[in-house]
Parts: sequence; structure tokens; C-alpha cells
Amino acid sequence: MIDQVLALLAKRKLTVTCAESCTGGMVAAALTDLPGSSAIFERGYVTYSNAAKTEMLGVKHATLEAHGAVSEAVAKQMAKGALQRAGADIAVAISGIAGPGSSEFKPEGRVCFALATPNGVKSQTIDYGAIGRGKVREASRDHALQLIRTAAQP
Repeated sequence: MIDQVLALLAKRKLTVTCAESCTGGMVAAALTDLPGSSAIFERGYVTYSNAAKTEMLGVKHATLEAHGAVSEAVAKQMAKGALQRAGADIAVAISGIAGPGSSEFKPEGRVCFALATPNGVKSQTIDYGAIGRGKVREASRDHALQLIRTAAQP
């Protein structure tokens, strides 16, 4: 799928950036895995801590306190911040609980995504369940790439 994403972005002359938490750079790695990716990939942000989300992407402390890092509200601010700071056409953001374990209010395998373009920001949450850390991260990476692909289509 990544070759199709890169080809579509290159054909439409679109650039992409990503803001990742639980995937730790897996989306950026996938986007830069093939030759020619420098034409479409602007930069990536791995903002694992709340401090990094605030400092690098402009996520508001109040949003983190009110909703927690694993929330659509935070993912939206991550995506919007990445889009603005990178000057890209498309930004995807991911924040989740890959596991093992969960928090008091959020289950293992919950991942929040956001996609930002100049037309706005959309978000969604997927509960993958306790399928294992690696599988949650891989599924999240693949879903983020699909979001980018969809956003790049005319």
C-alpha cells in the first residue's frame, strides 16, 4: 500500500507530515521506506510525552488535563500543530495505548487518529483490543497510511 500512497502524493504534488505517539515513528518510517519519498515527506514528530506534544505541536495543557493524551481532542491538536509547523498539505496524528496494560478510563488497544488538511481536521477512535503491543502499533500505522491515501485522492 505504501507505494500507492507515495505515487498518489507525488502525482498530486502533495506533502505529508505525521505526529506520532504510540507508533513511535512507524508512519514516518513507512513513508520514507521507498525511493522518492523526499518529494512528499516533509517531516515527522514523535511526541511520546505530554511535554513533547505541548512543546513541539502546541497541544494545550488544558486539553491534556481535560481529555488525556489518548483522546480525539489531543489527536486533533497534534495534527493541526504538525500541519502548521511543517507547512505540509496533509498531517496525520496518532495517540493511543498500545499495551500491555491500560489506564483507569481507557482500555489497552484504544488509538485516536486525526487527519488535518487546509480544509479542516477530522478525528476518530479505534479500539483494537488487547491484541498485543506490536499488532496495535502495526494496525495503527496501516490505518494512518490509509487516512493519508484517502486524503490525497482527488
